[in-house]
Amino acid sequence: MLIKVRTSADLPYSKVTPEPVYRSRREFIKTTAAGAAGVIAGTIAAGGCSAPSAAQAALPPAKKWPLSADPAVDAPNTVEQITGFTNFFEFGESKDDPIRYADRMKIAPWTVKVDGLVDKPADYGIESLVDFKQLEERVYRHRCVEGWSMVMPWIGVPLSSVIAKVQPKSTAKFVEFTTLNRPSEMPGIGTAGIKFPYIEGLRLDEAMHPLTLMVVGLYGKVLPNQTGAPLRVHIPWKYGFKSAKSIVRIRFTDTQPHTTWPAEYGEAYGFYANVNPTVDHPSWSQARERRLPNPLKIRTTQMFNGYGDQVASLYKGMDLRKFY
Repeated sequence: MLIKVRTSADLPYSKVTPEPVYRSRREFIKTTAAGAAGVIAGTIAAGGCSAPSAAQAALPPAKKWPLSADPAVDAPNTVEQITGFTNFFEFGESKDDPIRYADRMKIAPWTVKVDGLVDKPADYGIESLVDFKQLEERVYRHRCVEGWSMVMPWIGVPLSSVIAKVQPKSTAKFVEFTTLNRPSEMPGIGTAGIKFPYIEGLRLDEAMHPLTLMVVGLYGKVLPNQTGAPLRVHIPWKYGFKSAKSIVRIRFTDTQPHTTWPAEYGEAYGFYANVNPTVDHPSWSQARERRLPNPLKIRTTQMFNGYGDQVASLYKGMDLRKFY
């Protein structure tokens, strides 16, 4: 059972403007299969690119998570801002490449291979992993390692509920996520200069933490392709690159996974990637951040992205400058 402690890191749900009309799970599947998650229309200021259509498939009603911070400080970004400025290297290195090219990605049918140290390995359909009757809408801060931040109203379920279904063995200590690797639909794979498929991972206790969310939607509708459709994770106290998108494999292991960015540039990107203003990137300070859409809105970076009262105990006794 999810127990939510109201803290200053949260936002009031009343300040979010969710889509007013919800449809059935059947329509979610039908419209996703038709590629509605890739529909784009309009133009936005946060990057000068296209935004998803309002006709995108609606999700079943989501439980409104109790939230409680000052909306003047952490007002949610619009769907256009969130979807028009993002990192998804499989589509390109520019922040507007994902929205330009992600409609090429086919998201139905979609299966997720679950394997490794788990009692119920299998290829799972999305509805086998995610209970759409238990969806929650949570407004989370998102902090990118490059220094920009947003506030996002994700729809999903606690990752712990997914993990419970597949029953990891007692020897499992880590969970690894692998992203879709389909060069014919993802033009960035041939140009980004990093090894694919993209791999991320968490310690099992991090994955089981109540804040860690398996995401299927945004603002009441299915995820647009450029934000990680149809299935991604979000870990709000870590830098954004930890939140694997378009997940096709979940593997349980007793050893720390070899994840993409530590392998590519370990001096800058550690396995833990906890938001930490005292640990700088080799090229810039992490002490400040730019809250988009206004890049001139400079804020002081909070330890653990403001969620320290809920997650700091996970790292008790660890040297967070060494385990960055």
